[in-house]
Amino acid sequence: MNRLFRLALLLCLWSVLPAKTMVNTEHVQAQLIAHAPAGIVAGQDVRLGLLIRHQPEWHTYWRNPGDSGLATTLDWTLSPGVQAGEIAWPTPRRLRLGPLLNYGYEGQVLLPVSLTIPADFKADALDIRLRADWLVCRENCIPESGEFSLRLPSATPLIEHAALFDTARGQVPQEVPGARADARVDGASLAVEVEGLAAALHGQPLNFFAETGGVIDHAAAVEQQWRAGRWIAKVPLSPQRSESPATMAAVLTVGDRSPGTRLNLRISGPWSGTDTPASPAPLPAPSPASPPSLPFALLLALLGGLLLNLMPCVFPILSLKVLSFARPGQERRALLTGGLAYTVGIVVSFVALAGLLLALRAGGEELGWGFQLQSPLFVASLAAFFSLIGLNLAGVFELGNVLPSSVATLHSRHPVLDHALTGVLAVAVASPCTGPFMGVALGTALVLPVVQALLIFATLGLGMALPYLLASLWPGLARRLPRPGVWMVRFRTLMAFPMFATVVWLLWVLGQQIGIDGLAALLGILVALAFAAWAFGSPGFSRKARLGFGVPAALVLGGTLWWAWPSFASPSTSTETTGQTSWQAWSAGAVVSAQAAGRPVFIDFTAAWCVTCQFNKRTALADPAVLADFERRRVLLLRADWTRRDPAITQELARLGRSGVPVYALYSPAAKTPVLLPEILRPADLHGALASIESPA
Repeated sequence: MNRLFRLALLLCLWSVLPAKTMVNTEHVQAQLIAHAPAGIVAGQDVRLGLLIRHQPEWHTYWRNPGDSGLATTLDWTLSPGVQAGEIAWPTPRRLRLGPLLNYGYEGQVLLPVSLTIPADFKADALDIRLRADWLVCRENCIPESGEFSLRLPSATPLIEHAALFDTARGQVPQEVPGARADARVDGASLAVEVEGLAAALHGQPLNFFAETGGVIDHAAAVEQQWRAGRWIAKVPLSPQRSESPATMAAVLTVGDRSPGTRLNLRISGPWSGTDTPASPAPLPAPSPASPPSLPFALLLALLGGLLLNLMPCVFPILSLKVLSFARPGQERRALLTGGLAYTVGIVVSFVALAGLLLALRAGGEELGWGFQLQSPLFVASLAAFFSLIGLNLAGVFELGNVLPSSVATLHSRHPVLDHALTGVLAVAVASPCTGPFMGVALGTALVLPVVQALLIFATLGLGMALPYLLASLWPGLARRLPRPGVWMVRFRTLMAFPMFATVVWLLWVLGQQIGIDGLAALLGILVALAFAAWAFGSPGFSRKARLGFGVPAALVLGGTLWWAWPSFASPSTSTETTGQTSWQAWSAGAVVSAQAAGRPVFIDFTAAWCVTCQFNKRTALADPAVLADFERRRVLLLRADWTRRDPAITQELARLGRSGVPVYALYSPAAKTPVLLPEILRPADLHGALASIESPA
């Protein structure tokens, strides 16, 4: 009953919330539109579509993006029983970028889908929610997304966007009844023969768009001819072919004219002597045949966990533990119990987080270690939580004045649970801060059987908890602390500042994820939250004063949340700037292109929430001598920014045997595998790696 009540409440709230059909970024305007000339009725024409208007020179991608890019994806949440079909992709344009050829859309494009309405649909309105993700590119590429909502009255005809949907229908490739298409593998080419095409196409040179990626060499010229009404072509296969399909859909066009003709090719013959797909990566990865042994991986995990205690993101948690040591009159048993509970909290949290990661990866999600900090809402929640802790330590409010006494005294009545939850919090903020030993250990864990993988993560947690556990086992530590006095009040206030420093870091991470508008929105929430904490929890207020200040504070907080929510629901995407114009966005195609031109390639896999990444970026990677060495050797500098989820980067990290950042890969022009550098970089490491690669011609 409680679950039904909550569901009903959510539906009621949804019904009064305003629809959100438009998302604007710096590069596109995306709009959710609908077309239902007979209303929302079973068996009638009901369509939805994402209308994308691109800024000049910017483009998004077709279902097969070509040599680089990512297709737009639509994730629908609809009323019960209503189902959305696949995107009816309009015929794309050929988009050349140097030696690469991509397929996509410029100007304005509508991506329509058809809805299936069940026969028993009797609701007064159709509720629609959409999460859309797209990659928009010019010379650089930026992943963007948007959240849309719409409520369509069932009995009202929807014809406002009829012209747009009619135009989109006319741009979708059409199948020709009676047309026959066959293909066979002929060495390094796909020999295609098509008969039954429209007479208007006969004698015309045709463009060939394969709907399946990873098969053909998109930029290579297609040898073609017409013979007795049949189109005969040799389509070059990709040297990095990753698919070996038995059938493949393709589109033929004359120039960039729409709608094009859609074919289903039946492919015969073996694929280059093997039916096994090739590696999906443009270059083979370092050999996975000899991963570190389990004992060695456990040792690395233990050392990595120990070093986590030196990471700035863990300092606030250590501050809380130091405060717990400073409490007077504690018995040795209480200290030991607290140490064990803290250790259990850390180990269990690491294992649980790892189990979730392994389960999601097994389900097809492209995730890596530290994935929780790729969520802007999670980062914002952490910032709010640490702000409240800092305000509490600084004496702005007391929990006993805000919460019911039964809740406020939980930490004192259940100290073991308090220590364990502190360990959980430590894992939440520490897990992305990979140390120099953790990259190999975690990369190994994700390819081992589940039990062995979880054992590595448990050892990582044990390493992190070990210093505090050992301290709790040493009874002389408590005796060495000063006697209780004024210093404890000052020390508590001092410990507020590491909390605020962590909030600054989290705000910077959030700014990288959702832009300046989202950052300003969170700052407004934090100010309103601080006002509410002071109003409700100030130790100097009477009950009447708390009520007088608390009601306006609650209204301010509620209004701020209402104002700020759109920035989190549809964040603008910003790219990271480093002051070095020589850095470019990573793509697999860029690596291949640079090596073909005889240039070495250095890739920095980084994220805004990765403290080690930012340290390296401001030290070794900013060293003038290193930059000069890069320039002298004509090294192409690529940055793979993993601040937000990016399946392509996740796959590339997995290919390199890693599950998190930082990772530094250096490709020489002739080598087929990269040199992987240490996670904590020194200029000497970079100079040594550069000296070992072949010099450019």
